[in-house]
Amino acid sequence: MKTVNWMNFEETLREKTAQAEAVLQKFLPKEEGFQRTVTEAMNYSVLAGGKRLRPMLMAETFRMFCGTGEMIEPFMAAIEMIHNYSLVHDDLPAMDNDEYRRGRKTTHVVYGEGMAVLAGDGLLNYAFETACLAFEKAQDQEDYQRVARALTVLAGKAGIYGMIGGQCADIEAEEKQENVTGELLSFIHEHKTAALIQAAMMTGAILAGADKEQIEAIEKCACNIGIAFQIQDDILDVTGSQEVLGKPIGSDEKNNKKTYVTIYGLEKSAGMAAALSEEAIRILSSFPERNLFLEKLVEQLVNREK
Repeated sequence: MKTVNWMNFEETLREKTAQAEAVLQKFLPKEEGFQRTVTEAMNYSVLAGGKRLRPMLMAETFRMFCGTGEMIEPFMAAIEMIHNYSLVHDDLPAMDNDEYRRGRKTTHVVYGEGMAVLAGDGLLNYAFETACLAFEKAQDQEDYQRVARALTVLAGKAGIYGMIGGQCADIEAEEKQENVTGELLSFIHEHKTAALIQAAMMTGAILAGADKEQIEAIEKCACNIGIAFQIQDDILDVTGSQEVLGKPIGSDEKNNKKTYVTIYGLEKSAGMAAALSEEAIRILSSFPERNLFLEKLVEQLVNREK
């Protein structure tokens, strides 16, 4: 098996992050008209930085299944808009009440709570306006069908049976922390965190023409990645620093939230994240066309420091 050189990986990661950033900026709303403030708040939220992980995972899965063309781009922008809308709402006083995100003041601190709510709403709706532009990139009937299937997956994973469902369970769990079990925690993060990663990777596979079994395997792989990513988030909330993370640490403890760390401990949590990551990489390596960068990216997500 070929290996990915560490230095080459870091350089490639920077290049691909910049590519995802460029795609996103192509589709951002214009800051003009009487609705200018809400579009400014939307763009402030989206352009605050970030790893651009979800559009990158989408693009790399698309490439792994030999996808070509620009049909993927509107979906890359859309998934990042959905992710950022969820962050804007998560930061609100009614939710996590955080004042910093990625080293900057959060949207509600800069624009006020009402405008932050509208910015989140705007990003969610504009994400689907943007994803629908993929129909304009379709070349034939098969492409149209792929775009329609991808839209269905994106909507489902972002909605009440996906991310929002996980957020619902999370909010209710905060009120009854003594009743939070490992099973409930897994449900929350399979939906709140993993669902959008599933949407990203499944969309990439669907648009590239992957078959039903391959898409199901990608769904499982992405679920593992999402949960491992969340476990690492929980670990970093205990062991990280605000300077490195760009946001306050200890917010879980401040909000009396049960996490993988509080239920399983640091050592076991780290082991769970590693096992999930290894299984995800095994799934990725089982496909005919290997994407070594994607495999290395998944591995690094579990070992990240921010």
